[in-house]
Amino acid sequence: MTKREFRLENEHHYNRSGPVRWILSHLLRYPLFPLATVVAAILNNLFYSNIQVFVGRGFDLILTPGWEMAALGSLILGVVGSALGQGITGLLRNYSIEFLAQRIEQNTRDELYVSLLGKSQTFHGRQRIGDIMARATNDVRQLNFMFSPGVMLIIDAAMATVVPLVLIVQIRLELLLVPVLFVVLLVITVMDYNRRLEPVSIAMRERFGTMNAGLAESIAGIEVVKANVRERYEWEKFTQNARAYRDYFVQQGEIQARYLPMLVFTAARAAGLLHALLLWRADALTLGQVVAFVGLFGTLRFPTFISIFSFNLVQLGIASAERILELINTETELDENEAGVARPIQGEVVFENVSFGYDGAPVLKDVSFCARPGETIAIVGQTGSGKTTLTRLINRIFDVDGGRVMVDGVDVRDWSLESLRSQISTIEQDVFLFSRSLAENIAFGCSDADRAEIERAAREAQAHEFIVGFNAGYDTDVGERGVTLSGGQRQRIAIARAFLTDPRILILDDSTSAIDSATEDQIQRAMRRISRQRTTFIITHRLSQIRWADRILVLRQGELVDQGTHEALMARSEDYRRIFAIYD
Repeated sequence: MTKREFRLENEHHYNRSGPVRWILSHLLRYPLFPLATVVAAILNNLFYSNIQVFVGRGFDLILTPGWEMAALGSLILGVVGSALGQGITGLLRNYSIEFLAQRIEQNTRDELYVSLLGKSQTFHGRQRIGDIMARATNDVRQLNFMFSPGVMLIIDAAMATVVPLVLIVQIRLELLLVPVLFVVLLVITVMDYNRRLEPVSIAMRERFGTMNAGLAESIAGIEVVKANVRERYEWEKFTQNARAYRDYFVQQGEIQARYLPMLVFTAARAAGLLHALLLWRADALTLGQVVAFVGLFGTLRFPTFISIFSFNLVQLGIASAERILELINTETELDENEAGVARPIQGEVVFENVSFGYDGAPVLKDVSFCARPGETIAIVGQTGSGKTTLTRLINRIFDVDGGRVMVDGVDVRDWSLESLRSQISTIEQDVFLFSRSLAENIAFGCSDADRAEIERAAREAQAHEFIVGFNAGYDTDVGERGVTLSGGQRQRIAIARAFLTDPRILILDDSTSAIDSATEDQIQRAMRRISRQRTTFIITHRLSQIRWADRILVLRQGELVDQGTHEALMARSEDYRRIFAIYD
């Protein structure tokens, strides 16, 4: 089973060995609807083709001396009945395929979203958000278009080819000569058309993902773009991608403009008419049979014309499925370990000869220490020494390359990931808030919290006062990424979120950097109060926080060079004194 950090209990398993098999495994979840689509398409084309037969019989009737009005009325009723049957079966066909298309789009989007939630942080760190969004929106939507109208038109076109041929045989076997030759030529020319169109369709989807990724990055980083006066550069880069995307559309148009099947159809229809008239002249056919044959041959125009874009829709759908599968099938480094240890954490954290690196570049080397339950550990070091990375190994954002990280004597890899992470809370300097209300953001990790608990956490984080200052109070929508709040306000919301979840292990990564000293003192008092009941790791440059730590870890270029109290390290550690001098 593929490693994942998250999966649903009732998640459906699909065949992901290839895009076509994957699409078929989605399709087979609803076997009655493809069957209904095919049956309805057969009946629909049978009714339509029978109208041509009735018209031919009408010609024979009126050319017969002494024909009766009742006989003509019967033919007219046949035409009306066939038209009604065609309309009803058309509705059934359209409903069946539309249901399939919508369900497949929904299931695909659900599958992709669950897969993305289950990917590791390493995976997400390597992806461009805009490209993922293009795949999760446009590519998934393209699967819908692949079935409706793409597959529906192909099925309808196939039936619109087979049914008229069967009825032509019933008129006279010799009449099948030209239609069969035409179908052979149609298959050959459509295959050549699709061969030339496929690489353009695939390249078009890839270019769209690139263009969308660049656009998303520019908008997300608009403040940096403006601050560095790079608007023109970003505009030129976007227009270059847009121009390349447009060029693929032009190539597609050129291929479609050289679509040969329609020319072949026109020539074949003329040849078929000539053949039928020769048979009529030889008294092998009646004039009404000639009319019926010409009408049945004319129905072949639909599959000929519709092939110009129906197969393209299917190709785009398969190309989109391949891009979606590329994300889903990408291996992730971590697994949720659903059967792992799941129990309340006491708070002991032990690093045993831990080593870790990004893409082969070492970040931590042979780090060993022990944090006892309820102890506060400060982590200090120069930029790039591995402080944040060290804390991310505790809740398995990353897994160690060597050694072990243990929580309560159990290797973190042996814990159930959900149990482990639900009892560890991290507050980082770059706080992410969702475009929801303040109350929802505070309760994000504790969705069953009531308003009183949310307000209590906000008060401890010194956030209550500014929250009630908003017109909507706790129901105020903070906008995307909390854009309506200051940096300090966002950090206090994050601290309130951590207080509310009541974690057994608390990680503070420069979490008060944007807060003024007076507010920080109040928050620190609340932190000291709650830290007595949990193990706390602090990464900070604030000396006031470093001093009240029970123990301080000193990192240098990924190595733990010393640990101890502030006084002891000041006395013996040159590295610590150098860091302390920088902070001071």
